[in-house]
Amino acid sequence: MSNTPVNNGRRRFLTAATSVVGGVGVVGWAVPFIGSWNPSARARAAGAPVEVNVGKIEKGQMIRAAWRGKPVYIVRRTEEMLAELPKVDEQLRDPNSEEPQQPSYATNKHRSINPELWVGLGVCTHLGCAPTYEKDTMGERVKGIENGFFCPCHGSTYDMSGRVFQGVPAPLNLVVPEHSYPSKDTLLIGVGQGDA
Repeated sequence: MSNTPVNNGRRRFLTAATSVVGGVGVVGWAVPFIGSWNPSARARAAGAPVEVNVGKIEKGQMIRAAWRGKPVYIVRRTEEMLAELPKVDEQLRDPNSEEPQQPSYATNKHRSINPELWVGLGVCTHLGCAPTYEKDTMGERVKGIENGFFCPCHGSTYDMSGRVFQGVPAPLNLVVPEHSYPSKDTLLIGVGQGDA
């Protein structure tokens, strides 16, 4: 045992410094651990709604957006494209969209909220290829229409509402995702009409 007097100030300093270093270590360990419970940025982005400005899309033009890692086709249909829709009903597998490939508010002849704008996943329902947009050239593939979608992988064809024709490998219409229009020129993909 030493006869040296105890330096209480130094003892308090060392106790406080050790406590601070230990606290920093606990926080340094806890922050990443607790943070690992949160969904990753990739997972958050996978389900997040996507906002698209549709105000500048020309008639007959198609633009693409990405939602949940899939391409979304947005087409501003012309009056001629809309007039073609009822002409091919007898050639379609599901002309009345009875299969649940679209939200209830898009179960109509246009398969859309706004007849002029069609919103659909650019993923063929056969094997997941990306159909091409055929503007004024679809008549080479399907008699009676000039506009639609063609899947070059196995030859599936769809009309301008994404409805699949008979006699092709694709079994279902193209998927119409949940979507809404918060304003005249804004399309929100991933949030349905009435959910926004």
